[in-house]
Amino acid sequence: MNVYITGDTHRNFRDVVMFAMRNNTRRSDVLIILGDVGINYCGDERDVELKKQLHKLPLTLFCIHGNHEMRPESIDSYIETERFGGTVYLEKSYPNLVFAKCGEIYDFNDRKCLVVGGAYSVDKHYRIQENAGWWADEQPSDAIKSRVEKKLDNANWKVDAV
Repeated sequence: MNVYITGDTHRNFRDVVMFAMRNNTRRSDVLIILGDVGINYCGDERDVELKKQLHKLPLTLFCIHGNHEMRPESIDSYIETERFGGTVYLEKSYPNLVFAKCGEIYDFNDRKCLVVGGAYSVDKHYRIQENAGWWADEQPSDAIKSRVEKKLDNANWKVDAV
């Protein structure tokens, strides 16, 4: 398994598609997207169409929730399952589109990675005014923060990446 990392895609996957083609990736390869993926931004058929396209990629996307998308646990079609040594969210129709669960520690090629997604939106008021996507649970809740601390306690506060 090859593991790659990129930043915000904000629903624009042109570079991801080109990367997969240039590097002859396989489904066993993982691209970690560090927030603001944009797969769950619209909450309608546009998200479904994007997921159908991304499902065709010869690559697994490991997505970390950002503040410019809905949390997967807030979407009824997502289930919890185990992948990469921790609990993840995915939709059965798109098993290569995996969302991290905040507070989980994942194992990527023997590297322990703690995930905490979300953030405060400095553009919150603009997004609300323009009727663009904004979600009240964009930031980690107190429950998520407690889960993070508990996981870190269980790991003796030793992880390779956050």
